[in-house]
Amino acid sequence: MVASGPQRRDVPEAAPPSPDGGRLARRLGTGDAVVIGLGSMIGAGVFAAFGPAARAAGTGLLIGLLIAAVIAYCNAVASAQLAAAYPTSGGTYVYGRERLGDWWGFTAGWGFVVGKTASCAAMALTFASYAVPGPWWTQRAAAIAGVLALAALNYRGVTKTALLTRVLVATSLTALAVVVVGIAAGGHAGTAHLGGWSAAGAGGAYGILQAAGLLFFAFAGYARVATMGEEVRDPRRTIPRAIPIALLVTVAVYLVVGVAALLAAGPHRLAASTAPLTTAVEAAGAAGLAPVVRVGGALAALGALLALIAGIGRTGLAMARRRDLPGWLAAVHPRHRVPHRAEIALAVVVCALVATVDLRGVIGFSSFGVLVYYAIANASAFTQPASDRRWPRGLNLLGAAGCLALVATLPWQSVLTGAIMFALGLAGRWLILRRRAAGGTKPGNTG
Repeated sequence: MVASGPQRRDVPEAAPPSPDGGRLARRLGTGDAVVIGLGSMIGAGVFAAFGPAARAAGTGLLIGLLIAAVIAYCNAVASAQLAAAYPTSGGTYVYGRERLGDWWGFTAGWGFVVGKTASCAAMALTFASYAVPGPWWTQRAAAIAGVLALAALNYRGVTKTALLTRVLVATSLTALAVVVVGIAAGGHAGTAHLGGWSAAGAGGAYGILQAAGLLFFAFAGYARVATMGEEVRDPRRTIPRAIPIALLVTVAVYLVVGVAALLAAGPHRLAASTAPLTTAVEAAGAAGLAPVVRVGGALAALGALLALIAGIGRTGLAMARRRDLPGWLAAVHPRHRVPHRAEIALAVVVCALVATVDLRGVIGFSSFGVLVYYAIANASAFTQPASDRRWPRGLNLLGAAGCLALVATLPWQSVLTGAIMFALGLAGRWLILRRRAAGGTKPGNTG
């Protein structure tokens, strides 16, 4: 991932205008940015990801959680440093273009859009599974209704997104606090459930790394702040503060909840459960808290879905401005100042996925795309000059190496599916560029 000299641009390139000449409005302060980051991370991951992680690593999932947190921190500071230098929508799609070249930027943007679109469907289905106990068709109908409602809210403006995210994050954190206290007070939790050192090493080093890759899915929302850089006030100050704060709070929450769940149910029961926190409170003798878990899971999934829609819409906007996606997606609503066409298109695609596809195994696929995205972010940050650096380059090297290592340990089905999707995207861009070159169209123009 070494950039050639002519491609690197040390001065931020202004985002090309949307077809209507619109720009997004800077309305978010540090508190809003932190809350949007928390809403992106404290979602379905804390309510669902401990199950597959326990299957991979037993109690070693806690080691995997720490590994995922370290890699996420490296990625977070790289994203924060880049976002301060390039305060526009698009995240690593923009940073990759500016620091490494257009193809690297496209690869990052494609991975983000495809992986996170699938994550939107997973979040919607998670919301429905907690909120609507019943036949599959009622759950899918509820999931579609949730997608449409949150897309409509995002359409009305980013300040409304931040306001609702505050409510959802507060409710989710309250629910998790009640769960942890209930497990502690239930009387049945204890170290005997952990299974000793043999359970910690049940999956070996490979299992621990696979658990880290799966749990990384739960941390990946911190860059949502960076993708919304065009809407943050004083981005050079706000973004480098907001991203690490949101990540550190999330790591603390996940560690407390993970330890409590293991003490209550042990790794084997968690591994066999599709709702591990419900299993944990029932095993701890606090079955009366199961409704709290269901409410918390539903609201957390809604919060993550809300922030995902906002982040993907902004990345789609940035890619459309540079014609890496259809140019009509670059429109900004003249009143609400949001990328309304990109968000409408996203809602349609997500609803189609929710209605037709079982995405219970989407965690690995999403992690594949996101880990590639952040590997490019670390490589981009590594090339920044000293005047733009806020953290040492060693963290960028550690982050990139960690991302690639976790990609290699994901389930093979996820790796294969992810590789196919990247190949399709890159091949499609190559064909489009050839057609434009034959027609005499300049690739960077919008329209």
